[in-house]
Amino acid sequence: MSIESTSPATERQAHRARYEALRAAGQGEAARALPPLTDRRHTLPDDAVLHREHLPGGWYWSTRLARGEALRIVNTAGTSAVSMIAWCEADTSERLNTADTMKVQWSTGLRKGRILYTEMGRVAFSIIEDTSGAHDPLVGPTTKASMAAALGSGASRNSRDNFLAAAAKLGLSRRDVPLCVSFFAPVGIAADGRFVWHSGQRVAGDFVDLRAEMDLWVVLSNAGHPLDPELCALPAPVDVLRFSAPPPDGDDPCRRACIEAERAFELTERHVRRGSK
Repeated sequence: MSIESTSPATERQAHRARYEALRAAGQGEAARALPPLTDRRHTLPDDAVLHREHLPGGWYWSTRLARGEALRIVNTAGTSAVSMIAWCEADTSERLNTADTMKVQWSTGLRKGRILYTEMGRVAFSIIEDTSGAHDPLVGPTTKASMAAALGSGASRNSRDNFLAAAAKLGLSRRDVPLCVSFFAPVGIAADGRFVWHSGQRVAGDFVDLRAEMDLWVVLSNAGHPLDPELCALPAPVDVLRFSAPPPDGDDPCRRACIEAERAFELTERHVRRGSK
């Protein structure tokens, strides 16, 4: 008795067709194209800036970010990778969720026009400006072990420990620390499924603007990326500006990217209205 077999190429085609059908059902057939990357000459009005922070290599910074405020993270020297975690201020059990951020948007690529989800399906951040487009939601932070493997036992500063220290100051523990997003980290996926680092995609002066869609606690760590072939113990410093973001208009690209994004914003705004009563 013969057993019919399906070729690998046919299986891949079938999986791809299924993927496209699911994506179309979730996003709608008319999902919009993402807007172009931001011009590096795009400046902020001086009267919009609320705080300026100079974040040295190896260190972290935490801040409360109110709904409607935003962070501009500037890769000043063009060699740093900045990792971020966040919690909902009203309920810290609701955290930034990178898995849902990728899954719901059907993409591992983060850039202008994308949103960052919480694990409750709500929107933590909108990426409203971005000159880089090279951001990583997949790999996770540097750790003591990864820094020691790359640089030797003397390299103790790392993002994992920075996040734990920041969480402790908020009364949180190890289990409360979510997986991070790393900005200015040009990670791709090769044909064989392995992570690859695309050198040359970071430029001095690149920045990303993140608008808070709910009140948040945010932690930024400037302690490198595990895949960076030029990882060093103390990366170049970065600049961070907290500012009042322009209110979104009716055609905001983050809100109108697809029907799933529209649903997430509706859910977020209902939650914010309930919390304000």
